[in-house]
Amino acid sequence: MKSHIKLQQNIKSFIRSNIEGGYVAECLEISVVTQGNTLDEVVENLIEAVGLHLEGENPEDFGLVANPSIFVTFELQPEYVKA
Repeated sequence: MKSHIKLQQNIKSFIRSNIEGGYVAECLEISVVTQGNTLDEVVENLIEAVGLHLEGENPEDFGLVANPSIFVTFELQPEYVKA
């Protein structure tokens, strides 16, 4: 009997500020890390990097459905007014 494994619809990723400037994005389920100078650039780079990582691969091997969405969580640091 074939076991039924629930495949993930989303690739979870996390974007945070880089201490050297810009932003870093990292996926939790697959080995993808990228960076960008702006949020728009890091998101664009993340989409491209995930596509390249999965290109020619069977998404099921990563526990993913075909054409999964990328779910992004941002870590934002508040800026405080200096007295």
